[in-house]
Amino acid sequence: MQIQSSRFGKIEINHSDMLLMPHGLVGFETCRHWILLSTDDDSQVAWLQSVALANVALPVVSPRRYLPDYKAHVHKRDLAVLNLHSDDLLYFLCVVSKNGNNLTANLKSPILLNATRHVAIQATVTDNQPLAFPLGLIEVQATKRAA
Repeated sequence: MQIQSSRFGKIEINHSDMLLMPHGLVGFETCRHWILLSTDDDSQVAWLQSVALANVALPVVSPRRYLPDYKAHVHKRDLAVLNLHSDDLLYFLCVVSKNGNNLTANLKSPILLNATRHVAIQATVTDNQPLAFPLGLIEVQATKRAA
């Protein structure tokens, strides 16, 4: 199937590659279907593209790339939505934002992705994590080129 993206143009995707986010994302609660895209230019950043809204593509990074020991505590009720089994692949992704000339990652509300079952949620962690963790290793210009 084809979807339209204002950032990437027309994209051919397999229905099986779509991610279901039953509760959407903060600010995009009605967007339930997403696709995770990577760029050839910058493997640090992936893009979470809304299937329904062509103009909504959010940059995401793995928090462990910047904090190898990153651990987040999440309520069991949030994890229940992911229908996790012991052999499922679970990934944490954080939405990247531009704050002045700096890029930050939201570690307080990561996206938990069950890659095996193609379902994801955005959870608020119960431990003390920053809402805007500075990503000093990425330059703003490099991210613009990747887009």
